[in-house]
Amino acid sequence: MEQSNPIGVKVVSVNISEKRRTTKHAVESIQLNSLGVKGDAHAGAWHRQVSMLGVESIDKFTKASGLPVRYGDFAENITTQGLELYKTKPGDRFVGAGVELEVTQIGKSCHGDGCVIYRRVGNCVMPKEGIFVRVLKGGSLKAGDELSFYPKVYRVKVITLSDRASRGEYDDLSGPEVVKLIGEFFNSIAWQYELDSEIIPDDAQLLENRLVEAQNAKYDLLVTTGGTGIGPRDVTPDVVRRLLDKEIPGIMEHIRLKYGAQKPNALLSRGVAGVMGSTFVYTLPGSVKAVREYMAEISNVQKHLFLMLMGIDSH
Repeated sequence: MEQSNPIGVKVVSVNISEKRRTTKHAVESIQLNSLGVKGDAHAGAWHRQVSMLGVESIDKFTKASGLPVRYGDFAENITTQGLELYKTKPGDRFVGAGVELEVTQIGKSCHGDGCVIYRRVGNCVMPKEGIFVRVLKGGSLKAGDELSFYPKVYRVKVITLSDRASRGEYDDLSGPEVVKLIGEFFNSIAWQYELDSEIIPDDAQLLENRLVEAQNAKYDLLVTTGGTGIGPRDVTPDVVRRLLDKEIPGIMEHIRLKYGAQKPNALLSRGVAGVMGSTFVYTLPGSVKAVREYMAEISNVQKHLFLMLMGIDSH
């Protein structure tokens, strides 16, 4: 989802290098294609095709070190002004001048004395404050061009399945707990999100409709709570499993074994996890305590899973 008022970012320099681990030199323009910057040593079929660094970071370095720095000295392909780039996140996009770039990584490992940049300048801001992007739409880019920054906003849906709660016979407690814990997860990694939730009865067709709608609407994450037992109306895992493109069995197996070792009843949950299109789906039990246990484990891996689905190697 795009914000209505994107942040404007100015391109102040475009730079290339013919060899890796060297400074780059400013050029009049660069040509971006499916592999990155044409003629640049770092171009290739990987997620770190193009490097970017803001003058905000360069200015901090020159003020602290007193050393003169030219654009490209930190091996950045694109030098920008108007946004502290290191505060972006994977999935954010820069659009404009006929090009579209997607953020894939913040910072990198420093090569230290093995890097020409480090030996020449004595330090490097790129490992901490530079970012990497891949090209979604190619074209020409030059100094003076304007880019619009669109942060990625993750879309989340929470569904409580309960006949009684849907009739208003008792308050839903597990759904609000899921909402709370999802908020804590996204806030802990400083990623933007928007969430909607609802309560529906334990109805297989109704649940399937909601799942298909979520996939078509390209939700990033969908979490259900309730209906994971063996009662006649417990249909959640059965409906979800047949719609998954890829199941992720290890998550639920781990949770059942971890908590079932001390509380055998935890082994009875039939919860499943997987990917439906580009939507991660998790089916949680209907108790608040179980929701807390499940979400604690899911939160440990979900950031990595988002990056994996984007084709980004974050190991």
